[in-house]
Amino acid sequence: MSQEPRTYCLFLCLFLSHGVASPTVPDSKQDLHPLLQKMAEEIIQGSYLNALLDLIQFQSSPMWTADLSHRVLAYLNSRNVAFTIPSLQAAMENHLEQRLYQPQKLLEDLRETDAQQFHTAMKYLLEDKKDRLELEDIVIDLGEIRKQALQSPGVNRSLFLITLERCFQVLNSLECVEILGRLLRGSSGSFLQPDITERLPWDLCKDAFKNLSAVFKELYDQTSAHSQRALYSWMTGILQTSSTTTDDSVSWVSAENLWILGRYIVHLSFEEIMNISPTEIGLFISYDNATKQLDMVYDITPELAQAFLERISSSSFDMRNTSTIHRLGLLVCFYNDLELLDAAMAQVLLHQMIKCSHLRGFQAGVQKLKANLLDIATENHTLNETLGSLSDAVVGLTQSQLESLCPEAVHSAISTLNQVSGWSKSQVVILSAKYLAHEKVLSLYSVSQMGVLLAGLGTQAFYGMDRRALLHILRSTISLHVSDLSPAQQQGILSKMIEAGDTTSGVVEIQGAFFKEVSLFDLWKEPGFNSTVLKEKELRRSQALFLYELLSKTTRRPAELLSTGQLVKGVTCSHIDAMSAESFLAHFQYFENNLSLLSPHQVNCLAWKYWDVSRSSMPPFLLAALPARYLASVPASRCVPFLISLGKSQLDSLVLDSHKKNLVLGKVQQCLNDSVADEYAVDIVGNLLCHLPAAIVHRGVSPGAWAAALHGLRDCADLSPAQKAALRLRLLEQRGLPQNWTAETTKDLGPFLELFSGEELSSIATKFPHILQQTASKMAGTLPPQEFLWAVFESVRNSGEKRPSSEPSSSCHGVAAPSSEDIFKLAEANACWAPEDLLCMEEDTFIRSVELLGAVRGFSWPQLMTLKEKAVQVWDMPSYWREQHIVSLGRIALALNESELEQLDLSSIDTVASLSQQTEWTPGQAKAILQGFLEDSGYRIQDLKSFHLVGLGATLCAVNITEISLIKISEFRVVVARIGTLLCSIQVLAEFKRKAEVVFGNPTEWSSSVLQELGTIAAGLTKEELQMLDKDLMPYFQPSAIKCLPDEIFKELSAEQIAALGPENAAAVTPAQRRQLSMLQLQSLQRALDGAKTRSWLDASPSARPIRTPSSRSPPGASISRGLWLGCPLLVLTPKLVW
Repeated sequence: MSQEPRTYCLFLCLFLSHGVASPTVPDSKQDLHPLLQKMAEEIIQGSYLNALLDLIQFQSSPMWTADLSHRVLAYLNSRNVAFTIPSLQAAMENHLEQRLYQPQKLLEDLRETDAQQFHTAMKYLLEDKKDRLELEDIVIDLGEIRKQALQSPGVNRSLFLITLERCFQVLNSLECVEILGRLLRGSSGSFLQPDITERLPWDLCKDAFKNLSAVFKELYDQTSAHSQRALYSWMTGILQTSSTTTDDSVSWVSAENLWILGRYIVHLSFEEIMNISPTEIGLFISYDNATKQLDMVYDITPELAQAFLERISSSSFDMRNTSTIHRLGLLVCFYNDLELLDAAMAQVLLHQMIKCSHLRGFQAGVQKLKANLLDIATENHTLNETLGSLSDAVVGLTQSQLESLCPEAVHSAISTLNQVSGWSKSQVVILSAKYLAHEKVLSLYSVSQMGVLLAGLGTQAFYGMDRRALLHILRSTISLHVSDLSPAQQQGILSKMIEAGDTTSGVVEIQGAFFKEVSLFDLWKEPGFNSTVLKEKELRRSQALFLYELLSKTTRRPAELLSTGQLVKGVTCSHIDAMSAESFLAHFQYFENNLSLLSPHQVNCLAWKYWDVSRSSMPPFLLAALPARYLASVPASRCVPFLISLGKSQLDSLVLDSHKKNLVLGKVQQCLNDSVADEYAVDIVGNLLCHLPAAIVHRGVSPGAWAAALHGLRDCADLSPAQKAALRLRLLEQRGLPQNWTAETTKDLGPFLELFSGEELSSIATKFPHILQQTASKMAGTLPPQEFLWAVFESVRNSGEKRPSSEPSSSCHGVAAPSSEDIFKLAEANACWAPEDLLCMEEDTFIRSVELLGAVRGFSWPQLMTLKEKAVQVWDMPSYWREQHIVSLGRIALALNESELEQLDLSSIDTVASLSQQTEWTPGQAKAILQGFLEDSGYRIQDLKSFHLVGLGATLCAVNITEISLIKISEFRVVVARIGTLLCSIQVLAEFKRKAEVVFGNPTEWSSSVLQELGTIAAGLTKEELQMLDKDLMPYFQPSAIKCLPDEIFKELSAEQIAALGPENAAAVTPAQRRQLSMLQLQSLQRALDGAKTRSWLDASPSARPIRTPSSRSPPGASISRGLWLGCPLLVLTPKLVW
C-alpha cells in the first residue's frame, strides 16, 4: 500500500532517538515548551497522529533547536513511561497503519484534533510544494507522504468529509475550496452524491463560490444526473439569494450567473431561459469565453437550445451575422432559421457544425440539418465548385455523388477533405482514387496531403513507392494515419522498407504501433538495436522476448531495459530467477507499473520470486497468482491491505481458472464478512466490486454504501447473469418500477437498462426515447439483450415519422420501411427489422446506410440474404460491383454464395482484405474468394507477396495443402506472426509448420520467441516433435495454439510439460483435450492452472519447506517501500505460513 505510517513514526522515533544517543540527559524539570509537552502527553496516550501534527507545527517555528529531542525524552522518562525506540516504533506503526486501513477511525481522530492541529493538517493538505522536514541529518519527505495519503482508498473520503465539517471554521473559505477541489478530483466524482449539498456551506464569499462552482463544472461528466441536479440547485440557490434585483418580474439569470453556471446552464428550465433579458443574454454572448462555454454544453436538448437561440436573437446580435454564428458553440447544431438563408451563410454554419459530433445524442437531427444546409450551400453551384467549403457535411454525400466529382475538384479541396472525420471505407476509396487520378504520379508530396484519406491508397501503390519517400512519410505527421491502414497496407509499406539486399535497414525507423508488424526474422538481421531506439515502439511478445534477451547480453543495468517502452513483455522466468534479492526488490516497481503488459505466466514468476526473497513485504495481489491455498495465510488483521491491493488489479487477467477465481473470491468474501458495510468498503474493494457474488449485490451492500457501489458497478463490463439478476432486483427495490422513474433516474441507470425486461423498458421507450437511444449508442461494439434492442427499436419507430415505402413492388404496399434516420438512430437495434421491411427500403436509403447495416452483428441469415438481394436490386449483379461497393457490405457479404463470390472483381488485394475481415465464411466461400483473387489478379501461389498473404487473411486457410510449399520462403518468413493468428485446419497448420522449419530450423532448436511468433502454426507439430520440446518452452505457446492442438496429439505431452504450461495456456485447454488426459496429467494441468512451481521441491507444502530467515537489514529499496503491504516488518516468519 504505502509507506506513510512508517515514515510518520520514523520521524517521531528519530526525533526522540537523539535523546537516547545523547551522552547526557537534560533535567526533566527544565522548562519544556507547552506544545512539545502536549506532544509528549499525546505519545503517552497513544494519539500519535495528534503528536505528529504538533511536531510539524513546532518544527516550523523559530523556537526549534537541536536539543529539544533530549528534553522531550527526558519528559517522558519523568512520567515513568518506559519507552524504547523499537517498542515506540512498533506501537506507532500499528496505530498509524490502522488509521490508513480503517479510514473511519482517521475521520474520528481528525474530528478530535484541536483547532490548531486541524489547521496544521489542512495547511499540510493544501501545500503544493514538495516540503520536507529536516532534523540534523534526518530528512522526511512530507510531500511524498501527502501524495501517498491522498491515493489511499478511503483516506481521501475521510479527508473530504472532515474538510466539509470543520475546514470553513478554521481556514478561510478560499483555502478550504482549494482543498475540496483537490480531494474531489482524486475521487473521480464518486464523492459527489446528491446529499452532498446538505453539507455544502451557503455563506461562501463570492470568489470561493466561483472557485467551488468551477470544480463542479470540471467534474460534470463524472457526476450523476441526480447529483448534477442537486449541485445545480445549490448553485442557483446562492445565485438567487445574492441577486440584487428586487423586481420579481426581472430574471435572476444574469450574464455573470450564466458564466458561473457554465455547463450547468442546461439545467435551467425552458421558462427561466425565456425570461432572460435581451440585455443580459447579449452581454453573455459578448463575453470572450462564452463560445468556449457553449462549446461544452454536450448534453443540451433541442428544446433548451432553441430557447437560447431565441433569446440571443432577441438581443442586439444578428443571427445571420458570421461573428454571431461563431459565438454560438453547440447551439449552432440546432440552428433552425433556414428560410431565405444564402449559400455563403450555409457554408459558415456547416463549418461551425464540425463540433456537433460532441453532442450527447440527437445526432440524427444534426445530420438532417447538415443535409438541408448542404442543399442550400450547393444551390446554384455544382458540387465540384463548392466541395472545399462544405466542411464535414461532405460525409453525407452518397457514393454516386462522390463518383460524379472531377479529380480537379477533389485535388483543390484536399486540405478540407483530408481532415474530415467520419468517412466510410467506400467514401475513402472513391476520394483517394479521384485525388490520385489528378496527381498522375504518386509522389511524397501528394501522399503527404492525403491525411485521413491515406487509407484509400492501395496496397500495391504503397509497395510501388520509393523507399526513401516512405521513410519520409513515416517521419512526418502523416504517419499518425498509418494506424488506420489495413494489415495488408501496412505490410506493403514494410515490404518496401525492408527489401532484401538493402544495406540500410528501415526497421529502426519504424515507430509506435506500426513496429509490431515487423517480423522476428527481420529483427534478427537488424544490428542497430539499443534501449533508446525501442522507447517509443509497441512490441509483440515474440519481439520483446528476442530483444530483451539480445540487449540483456550487452546491458548490465536491469533498470535500463525494464524502463524501456514495452520491453518488459520479454522478461522470462529465468531472467527473474537470476536477479538477486536486492536487485529484484529494487526493480520491482518497473514490473508493477507495467502490470497490464505482463502475461499471467510472468506475474506468476514474479509472485514466486517475491515469495522467496521477501514474503513479509509482498504486494498482496501477487498472492492470487500463487496456488490458492496460499490465500489462507492472510489473517483477518491483514484483510484490508489484501483487499486494497487486489482491488487495484484486474482479477480476470490475474486469475484465469474459474475454480481458482472462486477460491480467491471466497477469501474476499471472508474478509468482507459477506457484506459491503459502508462507502469505505466500496473504496477499499475497488475493482473487486465487479466480482462480488449475486447474494452480496442483492442483500449484502448496505443502503449507506449503495450509491457508491452503484457508481462503481457502472464500469463492470462482464457481470454474470446471476449478478445482473440480483442487480436488477436491487434497483427495482431502490428505485421502483421504471414507469415511475424520472429523467435523472433513467440517465443514472443508463448502463443498467439492458438488465430490464421489454415490458419494464416499454415505459422508458415512451417517456424518455432519447435517453434510451443515447444509452444504446454507448453500447457500440457489444451485443445487448434482444429485449433491450426491441425497446430501442420501438422508441425509434414510435417517435419517428412513419412513411410508407415508395418501392414499386406490390409486396411493399403499406410497409413502413426503414429510413436513413431510423437506421442511424437504431445502430445494433436494426437487427429488429423484419426481412420484408428491409427489402422495401428505398434505394437511396440503402445506399446511404449500407455500411451501418453491414456493421450490425445481430442480423440473422434471412436478414442478411434480404440485404444482399437489396444490394443486387440497387447495384445490379455482383459482376458489376466495384471495390467501393464490396468494401461497404460488411457482414452482408456473408450472404453471397460461392457462385456470386466468383462473379466479384477480386483483382485488388485491398478488396479481398475487406472481405477477409469477416470471420464467418464457410470453407466453400473462403475457397471461392481465394480462387477469385488468384484468377482475377493473375497471380499464382508462388507469386504471392507478403502483403498478399496478409490481405488474404482467413481465406488463406482454404489454400490447397499441396500448394503451401510453393509459397516463397522470403515472403512467408516476414508474415509468420500474421499467419499464426489464423485458425486453419490442422492439416494446413502442419504444412505451414514445415515451412517454418525452413526459416527457424528444427523444432528442437526453437526459442521462446520463435514459439511465440508462430502462434497457431505451432499446433502443426507432430506428436514426436511436441514430446521433444523442453518443458521450459511450454509457457511460450500462444493459447490459440494450445486450443488448436488435436486431442490425440495433446494427450502425448508429458505430465512435466503440462505442469509447465503456465496459467494462461492451461486455461486454454479445451474440454475435449482434457477428456483425453490421464489422472497424472490432469493433476499436472491443475498445478499449472493453480500457478504452482514446476519443480516439485519448490512447491512442497509451505510448512515442509526450509524457511528463509529474514536478515536484520532489508535489501535497499525493500522494507521502506513495501514494508506495509501485508503487515508489520517487525514480525518474524515462523515455520507456519504467517505474516
